[in-house]
Amino acid sequence: MASNKIQFRSIHELKDPALNNKLAQKEFQEEIPVEDFLGDAEQNGSSTSRRDFLKLLGFSTAAVTLAACEAPVIKTIPYVVKPHDIIPGVPNYYASTYFDGFDFASVLVKTREGRPIKIDPNPAAGDLGKTNARAQASVLSLYDNDKVKQPKFEGKDETFDKVDSFVIKGLEEAKATGKRIVLLSHSFASPTFKKLFAEFKAKYPTAELITYDAFPYSAALDAAQEVFGQRALPIYDLKGTELVVSFQADILGDYNASSLETSYAMARKPGENMLRHIQVESNMSLTGANADSRYRLKPSQVNKTLVEVYNAIVGGTTSDKTASEIANELKAKGNKAVVFADGSKGAQVLAHLINQKLGSVAFTGKANFLKDFDKAKFQEFLGWINAGQVGVLITNNVDPIYSYHKGEDFKKSLSKVPYVIAVADKKNEMYNAAKAVIPVANWLESWGDIEPQTGVYSLMQPTIQKIYKSRQIEESLLVWKNGKNSTANNYYDYLKANASSILGGTSFNKALYNGINVSPAATTLSYTGGNASQAVSELGNFKASDLELVLYTKTSMGDGTQSNNPWLQELPDPITRMAWDNYLTISPKDAERLGIENDLNGRMQLDGSIVNLTANGVTIKDIPVFIQPGQAEGSLGLALGYGKKNSGATADTGVNAYPLFDGSNLALSNVKIEKTGENHEFAGIQLQNTLMGRYEIAKEVPLADYLNVAFDDEHKGWNKPLEYHTISGALPARKIDLWDAFDDTDGPHFNLSIDLNSCTGCGACIIACQAENNVPVVGKEEIRMSRDMYWLRIDRYYSSRQKVEVYEGLKEGLAVPELYGTAFNKEGGALNHPADNPDVIFQPVMCQHCNHAPCETVCPVAATSHGKQGQNHMAYNRCIGTRYCANNCPYKVRRFNWFTYNLNDRFDFNMNNDLGRMVLNPDVVVRTRGVMEKCSMCIQETQATILAAKRENRKVADGEFQASCACAAACSTGAMTFGDMNDKESEVRKQYASNRRYYLLEEIGTKPNVFYHTKVRNRVEK
Repeated sequence: MASNKIQFRSIHELKDPALNNKLAQKEFQEEIPVEDFLGDAEQNGSSTSRRDFLKLLGFSTAAVTLAACEAPVIKTIPYVVKPHDIIPGVPNYYASTYFDGFDFASVLVKTREGRPIKIDPNPAAGDLGKTNARAQASVLSLYDNDKVKQPKFEGKDETFDKVDSFVIKGLEEAKATGKRIVLLSHSFASPTFKKLFAEFKAKYPTAELITYDAFPYSAALDAAQEVFGQRALPIYDLKGTELVVSFQADILGDYNASSLETSYAMARKPGENMLRHIQVESNMSLTGANADSRYRLKPSQVNKTLVEVYNAIVGGTTSDKTASEIANELKAKGNKAVVFADGSKGAQVLAHLINQKLGSVAFTGKANFLKDFDKAKFQEFLGWINAGQVGVLITNNVDPIYSYHKGEDFKKSLSKVPYVIAVADKKNEMYNAAKAVIPVANWLESWGDIEPQTGVYSLMQPTIQKIYKSRQIEESLLVWKNGKNSTANNYYDYLKANASSILGGTSFNKALYNGINVSPAATTLSYTGGNASQAVSELGNFKASDLELVLYTKTSMGDGTQSNNPWLQELPDPITRMAWDNYLTISPKDAERLGIENDLNGRMQLDGSIVNLTANGVTIKDIPVFIQPGQAEGSLGLALGYGKKNSGATADTGVNAYPLFDGSNLALSNVKIEKTGENHEFAGIQLQNTLMGRYEIAKEVPLADYLNVAFDDEHKGWNKPLEYHTISGALPARKIDLWDAFDDTDGPHFNLSIDLNSCTGCGACIIACQAENNVPVVGKEEIRMSRDMYWLRIDRYYSSRQKVEVYEGLKEGLAVPELYGTAFNKEGGALNHPADNPDVIFQPVMCQHCNHAPCETVCPVAATSHGKQGQNHMAYNRCIGTRYCANNCPYKVRRFNWFTYNLNDRFDFNMNNDLGRMVLNPDVVVRTRGVMEKCSMCIQETQATILAAKRENRKVADGEFQASCACAAACSTGAMTFGDMNDKESEVRKQYASNRRYYLLEEIGTKPNVFYHTKVRNRVEK
């Protein structure tokens, strides 16, 4: 039974019936920039080859002048003494810990010839080894050419010796005069760092360690202090949970400093006990997009609903229909239900108390130690500074001038501190305000340890020598504690000695090998308090207003720590599909009411209104506005972490929203916006890559139908196999061939399974693919021109909840495509606009590696061909750039290199400098202009895996192939399964047997080696 729900990718598809045709017509009509291709010959330093000649003839009949025929001489220097642990061409892997002050993960770092080039999850670490997009991209931040490269004193380059003399002088003066010495650091759950600081304090008794985080989780920590009696965040596990209710909590994002997506996905496996997810929120969050039922309410209404649910759970009554429905479901599930809340301390306290009442099994009692900001202590520190009591201030890679909501006041108060020392990675505001600057070492250059949660101890080790003259904060503390030339200043020795006391019987080297280890710390949380009436009062104090604002962190940018990372800036937001921006999200109805517009220009590029926003007396100017389906009326959304000044070439993207954030409350009322009359140019990829106008793309089915209706039922089947009627009768589509089938029985035959029920849209797979395959960053202008180079994209589809009948014509002024018609209920009344509160499906799409690939038949030089293992190959040096293959690909997954993106000043990103190019994978060719490229199923890794097994005279284990495919290895939810279909015991073969399996555009007969699983929604369809 095919779905009869409306499916659309943007509001513009609802408004313009001909949009898909326009997009298809414009896809290949651009003029070929022959002058650009020819004009760059000198810069490339390469001569014209036979391939260049054919390429240019293919592009244009214009007269060309060929370059000289002599290739440049490139000299190489061999190893004189080869390092014993480095074999050229063979990667090394090191277990380490990714921690940058905001994110944490236990990881494996892949290095080539001493260069870290890729981050992989540490399988031994379980949930703590799962990587998000920021962890995957962090390897590029190591090679940031905008980093501070050596110590500075009074704005000039200086030696560590001179800077240390200055600091020690200040420390001794402060000690003698009784002034305070403050180390202002981000949350740092390192037992060895804390031990070292205690020793530092013993020498300098006035020293204080003050925590400051840009995104401090202050409300969550305050709530935990009240409810559990300890200032640590609770750990949850959803594996045994059957109902999640979330109030503004983005539990699949940055909620409580740890994502729940792994256990969430496990609980969402379709079946009798499949987790049901209810989301109550204002913004369309990543978590809300994955919910079964989503209530869109402005923040004041979310607060009211949470209070009503609490009252109903603890024995009271409620007249609120939504709250009553939610409370009844919670009561029915009992201890197999859990409630999350975010936005304020009061909301979190009520959520904890509801979970206590339910006896929720999701609450593990374990504590998360990654965040320890104390707002009261920080305010006390500000009092010291303003009173002139601070003699020395050392900031450990934090910038309150940028991220504190009263940053300008903080900047002015620094004049009262005689010695300001910034340990910083960028020439940011703190760098400019400090008298001395010490470049901070990247986590990939550092030794360290982290105790992320109860019972876990994780070690960090350097995987490369320090690239520049940098130093981690622990090394500096040792120097300042022991003196400049002390033999005790080696932090490795200090760490090893302390770690040995923590590890017990495990040797330090073994612990390094593991990466993650057992910790003797036994801190557990239990319910000991919680003032419900105070929490209710706090929520009631948030007054409703016409417009209310919700601040949030984006999947790509987080708190802005890696804002100068171009991989993350270009990564499209999973919901809006916009890159290179933050923006004010607004509902379609509010946009119409306030005259806010998003328009497509003649090139199908999105332009939007710009506004000034005012809240709590603070005005943020020139914010672009994006009209977001699913946004609650009366609410606005704005992402933090953007608009960083003086922090690198890309960090200044967007606007800084931190002046609106007090560190505790994410929602603001009495918000005013004023149009400036200007328009903003968005860079989005949602309207690119149309799949031939077909709309049975992302399939879904209600859980009741999945359980009770046969998938191939003749009348009600929800995933009926596609059949064609032939002269021999009805035959399955997979059995009908126009060509002879390839023999795929000898050796491995690779397939990739993608479960739409598990894919949350997080984007980690996109960055993993980009890192593994040297996918270039093209910049905002080229994204706007529909020229992104991603080998893997995650299409986001909206769908209307309402079943529809098709009517031609217009209804209530809405231009509706004939394909959709207008939706009516049984009584004949018009339903809500489909964009009001749509469902969302995320669908990863890469080259489908078709067994009957349309691209292969049209290539005039056989640059693309079929491999025996099922992969569709690309021979880059044969390609002459006709783009016939891209035109003939129904999935729109092939990318054309309009330019040479490396060593090209027009694309001033990581590939334009020697340092940034260190991240490149030498196993994958860096493609040049005029070449088509696309997903290769990481053939370099699959072949390396096969060769390793051959050398050891054994069969490849199934998990080895899973680990060799970058996207599948990076997926935290298990949505992607990669393996050998000829291995009858392989997981991908088991996935193939699922009755949810289907192929993308199966009707056109391409016979892909990528297959999908229908999304199952756990709700009763109305």
